[in-house]
Amino acid sequence: MTDLRARATAEAVGSALLLAAVVGSGIMAERLSGGNVGLALLANAIATAGVLYALIATLGPVSGAHFNPLVTLAMAFRGDLARGDVVPYVAAQVAGAVVGVLVAHGMFDMAVFQLGVKVRTGLPQWLAEAVATFGLLLVVWIASKRNAPAVPAAVAGYIAGAYWFTASTSFANPAVTLARSLTDSFAGIRPADAPGFVLAQIVGAIAAVAVARRLLR
Repeated sequence: MTDLRARATAEAVGSALLLAAVVGSGIMAERLSGGNVGLALLANAIATAGVLYALIATLGPVSGAHFNPLVTLAMAFRGDLARGDVVPYVAAQVAGAVVGVLVAHGMFDMAVFQLGVKVRTGLPQWLAEAVATFGLLLVVWIASKRNAPAVPAAVAGYIAGAYWFTASTSFANPAVTLARSLTDSFAGIRPADAPGFVLAQIVGAIAAVAVARRLLR
């Protein structure tokens, strides 16, 4: 197995590129869509899914390409990741995600350090995040167990769809949520709203693991 330092680096780099894609494509889409929010969201979803597919396919053999603390915790719970690796993985994911947002700001000549102002709170948003995370963890858990080569396409496809069928546009990732609270752009979220999203994500992840374990008995 690749040593922990290399695997944590892969998680940091992958998370950084993922967030640069999420935030950067959101900024580009908003600037080019002429105020058409639906078109901007479509462009944002396509760009995110494409980059996510490429990152999982490339970095999966190195670190597993989790890019998500809840995926890391689920894999550790299943025994596919040493529990001592959880903290380095999560730290790398969060740090990488934050760096990715800052880099996206720099690429588009925006203030590098900023806070999100977009309101994303309330029961419908929390339910959406629970559903989005439930689906993502279900896909990851089952596909990685039964059809590993399909994981990049399955995850990218799910995220592209979840951008549209969930009211929250599917953050489904605590590291992504934290990082997106640091951008006042199309992809942003108010820092005050982030804890509610993270709690809903945890609930969705727990439910997904419970269901997936039953399905694979």
